[in-house]
Amino acid sequence: MSEYVDIEFDCLPLRSVGRMDIPLDASPAFRERCERVKHALEAHGSHNTYYLYNASCTFHLTNAPELGMIQFRFEGTIMTDDGDRRTVRSDLQVELVRETCDWLTAPATDWLAGSVSQAVQVEFDRFIEAGDLEQTRQRIAKLQAEMEDRGGFVGMYL
Repeated sequence: MSEYVDIEFDCLPLRSVGRMDIPLDASPAFRERCERVKHALEAHGSHNTYYLYNASCTFHLTNAPELGMIQFRFEGTIMTDDGDRRTVRSDLQVELVRETCDWLTAPATDWLAGSVSQAVQVEFDRFIEAGDLEQTRQRIAKLQAEMEDRGGFVGMYL
């Protein structure tokens, strides 16, 4: 364990969302995510905005993996500057999912939950610097081109 904060997320550039309608046969979980993405688009627009989902932030308060771990689940929007070079702000919904700290208090939990946004913003800047944002854009552009070439159908379950 070399990191004190572990952050994982999937990233959806909101400019890549072409349609706002939700498939009629969508599962309840997928339907709910679509509604949240729709809300993010309405609240923040699609320019320089990214929706993070399947996301977690884990704080390690000790050097023992079985002691002092606090994990949050989060989902929401990251906004970047005009050149997509750095994170400007975030709008995240954060929820405690597990912890291994028998000394954890409610005020400390609230403070750490508030720290998730700061930690995610730092990590998103690292994501940009590593070129992962550009790779995400290229992958989505390729999928959109394939979909247009095939009349809107890429394949089963896509």
